[in-house]
Amino acid sequence: MLKHTLLPAARLLLVLTVLTGILYPVTITLAANVLFPAQANGSLIVRDGQVIGSALIGQPFTSERYFWPRPSAIDYNPLPSGGSNLGPTSAALQAKVLERAAAIRQANRLAEDAAIPTDLLFASGSGLDPHISPDAARLQIDRVAAARGFTPVQHDQLAALIERSIEPPQFGVLGEPRVNVLRLNLAVDQIQ
Repeated sequence: MLKHTLLPAARLLLVLTVLTGILYPVTITLAANVLFPAQANGSLIVRDGQVIGSALIGQPFTSERYFWPRPSAIDYNPLPSGGSNLGPTSAALQAKVLERAAAIRQANRLAEDAAIPTDLLFASGSGLDPHISPDAARLQIDRVAAARGFTPVQHDQLAALIERSIEPPQFGVLGEPRVNVLRLNLAVDQIQ
């Protein structure tokens, strides 16, 4: 009896291991590399032969010369991806938001009662969101232009660059319009 159940179970285990553990992953990996090569390899952005980041993972930008991304509860480390898990009644979350708001108002020379887009105040659920809202990007124009010593013409070029950088909702319905911070900052470096 043991021979009648154990041997077929061992064969089935071997067949399923080969199918689902080897053939399926290899097939999907090859198909992804053929159909979507950039995405399958991490949507890496290369400049002058150097990988400088991924279009899918947020990066910290703290210089006044660059647009700042959403805050990250995990310091933009992709390994422990996740949010802070602080709820709306959390005193720690409230303190962080007030601290971020004060820093943004000061850096961008805003009035004390100036509205700040929420994506600049709250970290994303993954802590790795590479996008900000168009309003968050527009709010930072004057700071970036001043830090770079831009002329009024270059300031206008910067504003136009943001408008060109707005990505629409995916498939026209999923999500909100957004701006990829890494791509925007790379484009800002090209303004002369």
